[in-house]
Amino acid sequence: MSSTTGSKTKLSALTLAALGVVFGDIGTSPLYTMKEVFSAGPHPVPLSEASMFGILSLIVWALIMVVSIKYVAFVMRADNRGEGGIMALLALASRHAGTDRKKQHIIMLLGILGACMFYADGMITPAISVLSAIEGLEVAAPALHSLIIPITLIVLFALFWAQSKGTALVGAFFGPIMVLWFGTLGVLGLLGVMENPSILFALNPIYAVKFFMLSPWIAFVALGAVVLAVTGAEALYADMGHFGRVPIRLAWFGFVLPALILNYFGQGALILNNPETVKNPFYFLAPEWLLFPLIVLATLAAVIASQAVITGAFSVSRQALQLGYLPRMHVEHTSESQMGQVYMPRVNWGLMIGVMALVIGFGSSGDLAAAYGIAVTGDMVITTLLAGIVFHSYWKWSKLRTGLLVTLFILVDIAFFSANVLKIPDGGWVPLVIGTVIFTLMITWKTGRSLLYLHLKNDAMALDPFIEVIGEHPPQRVPGTAIFMTPNPEGVPHAMLHNLKHNKVLHEKVVILTVRFLDIPHSPEEERVEVEMLPHDFYRVSVRYGFKDEPDLPRDLVLCDQYGLTLDAMDTSFFIGKESLLVSDNPEMAIWRKKIFIGLFRTAETITNQFKLPANRVVELGSQVSF
Repeated sequence: MSSTTGSKTKLSALTLAALGVVFGDIGTSPLYTMKEVFSAGPHPVPLSEASMFGILSLIVWALIMVVSIKYVAFVMRADNRGEGGIMALLALASRHAGTDRKKQHIIMLLGILGACMFYADGMITPAISVLSAIEGLEVAAPALHSLIIPITLIVLFALFWAQSKGTALVGAFFGPIMVLWFGTLGVLGLLGVMENPSILFALNPIYAVKFFMLSPWIAFVALGAVVLAVTGAEALYADMGHFGRVPIRLAWFGFVLPALILNYFGQGALILNNPETVKNPFYFLAPEWLLFPLIVLATLAAVIASQAVITGAFSVSRQALQLGYLPRMHVEHTSESQMGQVYMPRVNWGLMIGVMALVIGFGSSGDLAAAYGIAVTGDMVITTLLAGIVFHSYWKWSKLRTGLLVTLFILVDIAFFSANVLKIPDGGWVPLVIGTVIFTLMITWKTGRSLLYLHLKNDAMALDPFIEVIGEHPPQRVPGTAIFMTPNPEGVPHAMLHNLKHNKVLHEKVVILTVRFLDIPHSPEEERVEVEMLPHDFYRVSVRYGFKDEPDLPRDLVLCDQYGLTLDAMDTSFFIGKESLLVSDNPEMAIWRKKIFIGLFRTAETITNQFKLPANRVVELGSQVSF
């Protein structure tokens, strides 16, 4: 009985925590969705009872089709050892793509595109969420209109500044605040519905069908704004590893979905009763005495939504870094108990600059909404395609079954994406530019690393013959252990050759160390280290990390003891090759891309910091490489 009670308590706690982290983005959509549909967007829908019933029907069935069925029922089941998100889905799809190089390349490109759309979303979400919350001042105190942008920028700066402090303390308040937020959404919506209960007829999907039949072009264009109601659906999948599927499903079906539907329908009833409220139906739904507290609550909800996206960007960046799509960056761990809570300064401040530029450049949530849809719908399309590969290759579904489900999802996704294409001139170009820049950087880094590895591998001497020569003509061996880090365990590290050439000595123990990052979230400790004993006191060691593991070589090299290799931390030196890259005129990569790669290479975090090596035990030996 006690174990059952404990399980229920744990489930309740996880559900509350999921409510505070996962649903912030989709939970703030009522702030701007209806306003964007009928008044603020570049293609507003003419207001009538038929169009209102059609829009509400589209919103509720978009929530059901995209969030409830696609993500909650199917995509969340495609987990990579419990982890979700676009990079986990990419790793899962790549692993089961077989040996077809072309197919693997296409999957890689899809995954990187999805990550790029996520970064674009990560810039737009804080901008539109916080700005739309602060815009409530226009309703509560129109005289404060000129302060909306400055207040928004101050809130955003405080949000990004606080990232380095860690989210554990603040996170304890997220759940209760979001309970209050969704409760408020539901109550305000219910009050609006009570003024016009007939609005509930829009739950019937026939009204969406009639809307398309009577005004096909208007209905199609409206999809570009309707999709704003499902922004944040990707977070359900991305944060699955933190909370599990069951708590997220409980929170969604038990609380979030009913509250959202009630609020949208309450806004619809209000607009039909009083068309003037279309300027900002969310805030007009509240009684006047509640406006200022509601603005504060909405701002807190927007900050929480932004917080979830920012930490998601840290998580995606860290995974992309360890899978080889981004250069090494400084990573700080902000929690002693939660390994997943990280802070990446370069990503944080880059996002802040981008977010503030969007707020200043667009100036209103209505204008920003035009830029929002492309990033979200592009990510949705890519998720569907990668999930289809997993359904067929991993779950072993038949082509017919996979094709039917993927076709259903992709039709919905393409409809939303196509409608948002119309908004490219009005701001939709922004996420495309952001995505293109990040895509170019990631592809250039991945390709450059591969070419550099091949170049160094081709130039390297084979290790086994080298060890034989060492045995036949031994140099001076000095006490201690030398660890030479190299990505190629079959070749002689350049740092070893330089050390032997200039110092004329080798240590009595020589370890050739290779670190590999796997396409799984975590590498089991019993499989973390592999040791191979070679002649003449040489050792080949491989350390494996998952893409969500925290690299720590001094900690993990202790595991070599069980294989008969004891490493005394005070008598061990790490030798690292430090290459200086020079641009050559070979045709493997365009000159401009080489220059980008070299720039990224020079700004990458040091290996010493990435792997937590003791700085006073590291020796760097440089060489020039024509690349």
